[in-house]
Amino acid sequence: MSSDCGSFLTYVERRFRLAGSALVDDGNHPYFVPTDTLEEEGGPWPEGFLSMSHYDYLGLMHHPETVGAAKAAYDTFGTGAGGSRLVGGERSTHRAFEKDLAEFLGVGGVLSIISGYLTNISLIQHMVGGRDLVIADELAHNSIIMGCKAAKCTFLTYPHNDLDALAALLDEQRAHFGRVLIATDGLFSMDGDITDLPRLLEIKEKHDAWLLLDEAHSYGVLGATGRGLCEHFGIDPNRIELAVGTLSKTFGSSGGFVAANERVIEWLRFTLPGFVFSVGLAPATVACAQAALGILRREPERVARLRDNSQTFLNMAHSAGLDTGEAIGEAVVPVLFDTPDECVYVAGCLMQQGIYAPPVVHVGVPKDAPRIRFFISAAHEKADLERVINAVALALADFRASQQTAISAE
Repeated sequence: MSSDCGSFLTYVERRFRLAGSALVDDGNHPYFVPTDTLEEEGGPWPEGFLSMSHYDYLGLMHHPETVGAAKAAYDTFGTGAGGSRLVGGERSTHRAFEKDLAEFLGVGGVLSIISGYLTNISLIQHMVGGRDLVIADELAHNSIIMGCKAAKCTFLTYPHNDLDALAALLDEQRAHFGRVLIATDGLFSMDGDITDLPRLLEIKEKHDAWLLLDEAHSYGVLGATGRGLCEHFGIDPNRIELAVGTLSKTFGSSGGFVAANERVIEWLRFTLPGFVFSVGLAPATVACAQAALGILRREPERVARLRDNSQTFLNMAHSAGLDTGEAIGEAVVPVLFDTPDECVYVAGCLMQQGIYAPPVVHVGVPKDAPRIRFFISAAHEKADLERVINAVALALADFRASQQTAISAE
């Protein structure tokens, strides 16, 4: 082995160790589980396999219409887009879907992109330059944070959902920069809480700033008909410069999109690197998402059922004495633990009972805030939710009792 290769592997090992490799090195961990196999086999569990880790919020991933639309698209258009839409041409379904989605969201236009993560990374770098400032919520999605760090601008954060701190920061900093972009999530995927959009818009407009709002987890979830945070608060979505969404959650597909003024979208169509230099969405991906959008339009009761399930799960968790942090009971409900060991133990007990909900102990959350995120779906039954909460409460009580016994024996 060359010295260069050895040096590289040493570097990788150190970085992996810092990321928590001790948790996974023995191979006995709950990550990358083939959930389809577990679901098909059913395992030794009388109640069957139950996933609480998939954000199939409206239960559309296996819906006959979404699956059928994807199959038909394969037969009609083939397996891929074949190239960048700018230089390789696009399928008629690309523009038709974007038009329908823009109409549903009440905005001028939508541009779909191959990856939701890439959408934020590329968009933020494209919007700001060396004389500009980006301020993000400290718990914004990693794609926002990394996009801000990669941009050639000044990057600052404000404490999570502390909009007074954001306002004070802008009072102090605004005059020193040409353009200012505020970036945050609508529904936070690790905490299950939301941004106070009315207050945020007041601050944005007072300081002549722009807003990038990531609605990846709020489209199809918030609002009476699933139109997101703006509908939740009764706000015109056109007051937001850039809204970012994903097709991998509510829409049961994959990819990301930007929703904005029609002229903004047309500009991005010709200039946004993450779109221009990436292949277009596969026809089956578009077809699946468009079918899901049609179901959402036709059956808003799915949103109501998701909300009812989420509130039920949150209330059950509270009744069981579990810590759900600041979650409001909208699709994402975390249960927080005192230590990583506690979190990993409970997740392991759930898996032994056929409930898949991996622990989040290092990546994406502070190391002192381990949790298990539970993604609620309109397809879940009340019995599913009771099964999960009972299993968590019993496992947690068992762990704490064993710890107390160990302490007493010392």
